[in-house]
Amino acid sequence: MTVITVNTPTGRLSPEERRALAETLTDAVLVPEVGQFTPAARVGLQVHFVEREPDMMAIGGRLLADAGQGLDAMVIDVAVMDGDWRRKVRAEVIERVLAAMAEACGLPAPSPAWWVNFRVIDEGSWGSSGGVLSVLPLLDSGVFTEEKIKAIRTAIGD
Repeated sequence: MTVITVNTPTGRLSPEERRALAETLTDAVLVPEVGQFTPAARVGLQVHFVEREPDMMAIGGRLLADAGQGLDAMVIDVAVMDGDWRRKVRAEVIERVLAAMAEACGLPAPSPAWWVNFRVIDEGSWGSSGGVLSVLPLLDSGVFTEEKIKAIRTAIGD
């Protein structure tokens, strides 16, 4: 299970950009998470778009509403289940997320005012369907590569 939350000023992303990001952000995390592109694993990822009025966001101590045009603040929060999230894998996800954002927005590079937070939810700290979830039963789903299964088992001490 992965939840990606994109926080932007109201109206920053068009419906077409959100449609593109729903797919590209999912894939930005999916491939490093399971070790391969597997459409069946997409069901375990959600993308949420949260808009805030410009007077509800600030950069450098100034509300976006007061700063005029030119400030493009975004925060993308990526919350993932415990697994193989070594520094190299986290960096890959962050770079893929920023690249997907820039591409969807038609920019040559991500803005320096776009921030990505990457959070790993500890084993036993994620719940759904009336109980606590674990990545361990998911390892038998057929979506993870053998290499990724071994890395996950090592990472969470199974």
